[in-house]
Amino acid sequence: MSAELPRKIGKYRVLRELGRGATSRVLLATDPFGNREVAIKLFERSSSDERIARRFRSMYLNEAMLAGKLSHPYIASIYDAVDDEDASYIVMEYVPGQTLEYYANVATLLPVPQVVEVVFKCAQALWFAQQRGLIHRDIKPANILGNPDDGFKVSDFGSALSATSDQTQISGIGSPAFMSPEQVRDEPLTHQTDIYSLGVVMYQLLTGRLPFAGSSHASLAYQILNIDAPPPSDAREGLPEDIDAIVLRAMAKDRTRRYATWQDFADDLSRLTGTISVPQEDLNDAAKFARVRELLFFDQFAEVEIWEMLRVTRWRWVMPGTTLIREGEQGDSFYVLADGEVRVSRGETTLNILRAGDCFGEMLYFNAPVARRTTTITALQPSLVVEIKAAALNAASAALQVQVNRAFLRILLDRLTLANARLSSAA
Repeated sequence: MSAELPRKIGKYRVLRELGRGATSRVLLATDPFGNREVAIKLFERSSSDERIARRFRSMYLNEAMLAGKLSHPYIASIYDAVDDEDASYIVMEYVPGQTLEYYANVATLLPVPQVVEVVFKCAQALWFAQQRGLIHRDIKPANILGNPDDGFKVSDFGSALSATSDQTQISGIGSPAFMSPEQVRDEPLTHQTDIYSLGVVMYQLLTGRLPFAGSSHASLAYQILNIDAPPPSDAREGLPEDIDAIVLRAMAKDRTRRYATWQDFADDLSRLTGTISVPQEDLNDAAKFARVRELLFFDQFAEVEIWEMLRVTRWRWVMPGTTLIREGEQGDSFYVLADGEVRVSRGETTLNILRAGDCFGEMLYFNAPVARRTTTITALQPSLVVEIKAAALNAASAALQVQVNRAFLRILLDRLTLANARLSSAA
């Protein structure tokens, strides 16, 4: 592949090279119409190796097919695909940072809670892909992009297998160290092959080493098929037993003993966040997602809507006696109580006690910005509060706004029903 950097590719102005592989290189470019930076995967079309040429064509068509179809917070979006007389390339979301390979080294390991969060998000992303009939087939640290501050995203669906197309399953796809036993045996694949590969990724992120490292492909394949992986805690002292159990179950050679669904895997990861050291004031997204799914307020929200909700919320723990809302003050937020207990009062009179799943302060969301609070809200216990700014919600998707309004309507009906019951009993 030519080392010369093109100035432009189609309408995109090339800035620099980000990386390269056997069949393509990735360039950072600017999109003059979208006013954004993009990553362009430029494919090599002049290979003399027929096998490589066929693989290039398959990978290009796979990713081209997915342009605009995989919209998820933890998947790098594919914007466009071009195959003309000048070049074949895919235009993708540019994810700042680097790949997870950097953090799969013993000298640069991420904190354990952050590893759990990264794997949890990848599991959610791959579950989303599976719901659209896709098996990634090449999950490895090099195909997960980003950084610890902004998060990571799954990328490179060029090897993906689609259940909705008539494509033939090509053997030899995948990276040997991350291949599942069924991939090694060239058997028909399901989403469980990606679960296995993500288990290997988690193992490497926790320990800085691979579970199997043969001196040859044959040796590596033998270990994957016949040797049980040692627990991650053998390579990193102090890892909880629960982490060992989750990683080894994801990597089970027998598919009947492996996680059957992405949701089973994600649920175990989210439960794990309660047993490892995660500062309460700095809950990770995995813990937040798990908490939201348990709250009645969000029980009708789709997964994508929950992820969007997390992006427009502020979470904080408050101590008993903290006043969250004061009667007579102006406000621009409403709240959902994720944990704990708060008192609703007017003057010296207690009007209600709210618990996890209840919301408060929502009337100002429907009123004019100059409206004032009509009650005071005070924490009675250590409480986890989710704050939603009205302006942020107004700027969110229509689907999310509809779900929030429906949740408010259910709560209003419940309150009216309760008030009628109290009036009836007092009569």
